[in-house]
Amino acid sequence: MRILTWQGYVPADVAADFEKETGIHVEVTLSSNEDIISRLRASNGAGFDLAQPSHDRIAGAQQTYHIYRPFDESRLPTQRYIPQMLDAVRKNTTIGGRLYAAPYLYGIEGLVANTRRAHITDYIDLCRPDLAGKTAIRLRRPTLIAMAFSLGKDPFALYADPPAYAKLIEQVADRLIECKHNLGMVFEDQNQMVGAIKSGHIVAAMFWDAPIWEMNRQAPSIRYIEAKSGSLGWIDTFALPARGENEDAAYEWINFTSRPEIAARISKTVGNFTAYSGTLKYVNARLKTQLFLSLPRGFGAVHWYPNVPAGFEDLESKALQRVRAAH
Repeated sequence: MRILTWQGYVPADVAADFEKETGIHVEVTLSSNEDIISRLRASNGAGFDLAQPSHDRIAGAQQTYHIYRPFDESRLPTQRYIPQMLDAVRKNTTIGGRLYAAPYLYGIEGLVANTRRAHITDYIDLCRPDLAGKTAIRLRRPTLIAMAFSLGKDPFALYADPPAYAKLIEQVADRLIECKHNLGMVFEDQNQMVGAIKSGHIVAAMFWDAPIWEMNRQAPSIRYIEAKSGSLGWIDTFALPARGENEDAAYEWINFTSRPEIAARISKTVGNFTAYSGTLKYVNARLKTQLFLSLPRGFGAVHWYPNVPAGFEDLESKALQRVRAAH
């Protein structure tokens, strides 16, 4: 069974146990959202039996390139899914009344702070003068989205109104240009940010959950902060390539990994939580506590990414380029 997936999503010990139980060998190819679309587009949906795109990157690719086939929901472990996860994925990936994805893992992006040195409550606090030179962001689309929410706007509500969305993104870009002079750092990758937080060079930043939790286990004053305007949520999924050759094995793997005890082992490897209920009792108690502390208002305060309308990412890219070029 060939799977196109992300780093760590198929732990070697889990794959070995699956093969021992079913006789099916799992062959892994590491990928990303852009690479998944590129590979399946080039092959017309062939070469893999499962792919794992994020839930907001499926409908557009399917409608444009027809690289997936719908699921037979009777073969999915629907009773095991956390209802909010299944609902979010169903909303994003139902096309013509058919479901094109099943939830697998989720994550949140919010704020990180060394609470001994900074008190922050929302993304806009990273621009506060009293924290000048001590905060950081990435110049990527999640930062545009988060800053829009922090400024009291709902960017996702404007997805049906492209001119209004374009105007909002330009306003956010203007605010980020003003903020840029206040930042201590514009970071590019996880290791860079972790190093800056640990060294004390940066005391607050926009960042995602798993590396924050890992730092917190080493230094309790470094914590995930749920933004007042809400965290951003992503869900990575299973999707069936249109011309996969081993669909039965794909369903076997989906059902195997949905078992709570197996899902907990995957969470331990990846550092994020799976979309299956009943898993938390098998998860390390400290990691579970970190999740609850990071989401004090529950999933209701998470803004799950909707599908990105055509042309919006180009618009956002131009806005980000303008911020990068600003002096």
